[in-house]
Amino acid sequence: MTDPRKPGRLDAAAIARYRQDGFLAPLPVLDAAEAAHHLAQLDAIAAQRAGRMVPTQNVKAHLLAPFLWQLVHHPAILGPVEDLLGPDLLCWGSGFFDKQPGTSQHVPWHQDATYWGLSAPQAVTAWVAFTPSRVENGCMRVSPATHHHVLAHADTGDNTAMLPGREEVLVEVEESTAVDIVLRAGEMSLHDVLLVHGSRPNASGLRRCGFAIRYIPAHLTTTGGLRGTATLVRGRDHGGFDLEEAPEAPFHPAALRRYQQVIRQWMRIVMPRMGGGAPPDAKRGGAT
Repeated sequence: MTDPRKPGRLDAAAIARYRQDGFLAPLPVLDAAEAAHHLAQLDAIAAQRAGRMVPTQNVKAHLLAPFLWQLVHHPAILGPVEDLLGPDLLCWGSGFFDKQPGTSQHVPWHQDATYWGLSAPQAVTAWVAFTPSRVENGCMRVSPATHHHVLAHADTGDNTAMLPGREEVLVEVEESTAVDIVLRAGEMSLHDVLLVHGSRPNASGLRRCGFAIRYIPAHLTTTGGLRGTATLVRGRDHGGFDLEEAPEAPFHPAALRRYQQVIRQWMRIVMPRMGGGAPPDAKRGGAT
């Protein structure tokens, strides 16, 4: 899948498969020890913050913790993403999907770009496993080759849905052809912003924690006359977004002050598309 002549890059067959199916997996990012260290850092932060990342801080989590800032810049992630989106890359968002054992939290079938407000549906989500992601603990599932059209969505009204808008695609998804994305800790999957995907509840005794990073080509902008923010991670800035800054330390006061402005800008763009102006904490529970 990766090109042996260019370590950390995709070969031509993998790129063609991604264009056809809308996803690739698994791809290596971290070794087992590094993945465990990342999970420990996340848990240390959560232990100081009521045991979790609150939803409004789980939109662009890399702006609040240096180890996550470093991860969104990781060459093993950016190399394959560059092969798919081009050399000039922005990180538009990042956040955790963390399912505790035996919980009902799940992700309905959806497309990522539904409420993003981007000028074009051109983006890749890198889903990095901090723990093993298996069928029994609710790994991500994808519906291959469903990334060629924007589909309508609606709010399910289900507070166990792990999405800010609780959204679900308004088409029948063919379950028999769905693919389970099984990952070891430290591996990642890549999927197109329009690929229909979701996940079932965690029916096992094993936690399932993954970090979803949203990458876009730097030539994109936001729609509706509003200006968004993003992190330049590779190549050249094209000027379509206000550029975000690295955190000085985990939840440093200066980083938190900047983040409040960033999240206000994000909410002005995204929340009206969800049918309301309330932040995620007010709309639903704190699943991440």
